[in-house]
Amino acid sequence: MRLAVRVTPRGGRDAVDGWSRDEAGRPVLKVRVSAAAAEGAANAAVVALLAKALGRPKSQVRIVRGDTARVKQVEIDGLDEAEAARAFGHPPAA
Repeated sequence: MRLAVRVTPRGGRDAVDGWSRDEAGRPVLKVRVSAAAAEGAANAAVVALLAKALGRPKSQVRIVRGDTARVKQVEIDGLDEAEAARAFGHPPAA
C-alpha cells in the first residue's frame, strides 16, 4: 500500500499527527520528526516512525517518491486499509 505523507522535519518530537488534505484535496498523513532534513536523517526518521507505529520492520517501509520534498509517497509492504486505519485513523472522506 502507498500513502502520501507530509513531513515536518525538526518538529520537536517524532509523532503521527493524523490525516489532512493537500492543496489538491487528496488525503495526506501528517508526521513530524525531530531530525533535520539533512543527509537523509529526516527520511530515516520517517521510515522508523511509521514502521514502529505499524509494528513492522523498517525493511517493509520505504520512501518511493519525494526524497527531498515535504510530501512523500511511502510504500509499506503488506499493509491493508484496515491496518492503516487502526494505526493512523481513517483518512478524511472525499
